Amino acid sequence: MSHASNRPNSPSSGPRAGLDGVLAGETRLSTVGVTGVGLTYLGYSIEDLSEHATFEEVAYLLLYGHLPTAAELRSFRDRIVANRPIPSALCEVLERIPGRAHPMDVLRTATSMLGTLEPEQGPSDALRVSERLLGVMPSMLLYWYRFHQSGQRIDPTVGGSSIAEQFLWLLHGGPPEALQVRAMDVSLILYAEHEWNASTFTARVVASTLSDFYSAITAAIGALRGPLHGGANEAAMELIDRMQDPDHAEKTLLEMLIKKEKIMGFGHRVYKACDPRSDIIQRWSHKLCSATDRMLLYEISERIESVMRREKNIFPNLDFYSASMYRSLGIPTPMFTPIFVLSRLSGWSAHILEQRANNRLIRPLAEYVGPEMRPWVPIEQRS
Repeated sequence: MSHASNRPNSPSSGPRAGLDGVLAGETRLSTVGVTGVGLTYLGYSIEDLSEHATFEEVAYLLLYGHLPTAAELRSFRDRIVANRPIPSALCEVLERIPGRAHPMDVLRTATSMLGTLEPEQGPSDALRVSERLLGVMPSMLLYWYRFHQSGQRIDPTVGGSSIAEQFLWLLHGGPPEALQVRAMDVSLILYAEHEWNASTFTARVVASTLSDFYSAITAAIGALRGPLHGGANEAAMELIDRMQDPDHAEKTLLEMLIKKEKIMGFGHRVYKACDPRSDIIQRWSHKLCSATDRMLLYEISERIESVMRREKNIFPNLDFYSASMYRSLGIPTPMFTPIFVLSRLSGWSAHILEQRANNRLIRPLAEYVGPEMRPWVPIEQRS
């Protein structure tokens, strides 16, 4: 049964800026902002998944349509781990990319390069490619990062059995604590899927042309690069970093609001009352900030949220408290959006598969608002 009519923004006739509220298609993968349902992945609530599941279970759910059995999960994890190695030609490329490059640009370039080395062998190869990318994406990112930070050519095959553990292990050069791994795992679950957001829609548009899997993922990474989509968590951290304490945060924020400056990490295009992911990540931010003696960071974040609710009646989205949680994990700010990629790969891949299963070229119309018909004027008569 369709829930589209229960959305805060229901479809209407006529052009809508940014396709706001326009119903563009169907998906079975997730509900976003549906009254009485909230955020679900294939019928499972985000609250249940973040409480009980691992990210690998969620990725399997999105790709295969059902939660894995214990045997299926073991096999899936083994395949992801086996996909961690980086081709030597790609390692050379990663070493040549400047260390000052943004990590999102690194992922975009590395994904495209991998597509030339290991091209998709037709539609039946899509699941193999999706699992390859889930395994190798953290490896590519952190190989580049560690090489340019310390000159190390790391072994990406180490790092435990989960993507969350591998990321933290390779980033810091040693095994992370269990609390840190679980916090990272929950973050990946929360970012995994979110219906037809900008990057997912981009992936589906590319897939609808019958282009290859790597092209769709590369395009999605490009869409996520922008600060109005994936880059909001980085912008939120940059805002928080400006604040000395909660009182200074309140004073600064009020001045910004008077100047009508945009405050990143608040509000959402679809959710109108709250982002159901925000309360979950806020609790983890509190846990991690407390465990790592960074409570000032959390208190500043909490004050910013309080001011935004009081002055603008705007709620935080997932990106806002993700920022302080990632900082408490010792993750550099430019890495925040790439983490989004490591997670959303599962959702993008599922959407590419769904698009291909019932494909029609995505080609919307645009209302022309340009000049009326004009006669041609020879160049010597133009003034």
